[in-house]
Parts: sequence; structure tokens; C-alpha cells
Amino acid sequence: MRVIKVVLGLVMLILFALVTFFGLGPVLFADGSDQERMITLGIVLVVYVALAIVTYFIFRKR
Repeated sequence: MRVIKVVLGLVMLILFALVTFFGLGPVLFADGSDQERMITLGIVLVVYVALAIVTYFIFRKR
């Protein structure tokens, strides 16, 4: 059971890193309009919240 939690922890860490790299990169460095950036930021924040909720349910104490 402990090995599964370690593997899931690594998967979640990789997912957070990918969302950060591919999500916040376009928000910070894109040459689109401010509206496009805000829409992208909103979607990235929704993905972060979803990942955080999944992570919470995986690692909560029972």
C-alpha cells in the first residue's frame, strides 16, 4: 500500500509540474490579448483546483 502512495505521489507531482509548465507559460509569455490570457488563467486555475482535490482524496488520513 505504501508503494502505491509513493507512485501516486510522483504521478501527482509530475501532473502539477506539467500544468505549471504548459499552463502558466502561455499565461505569462503569450503574445495574445489580455482576454485570451485571462481565459487561459481561469482554465489553469480550475485544473489546479481539480488536481488539488484529487490529491487530497488520495492522501487523506482515514
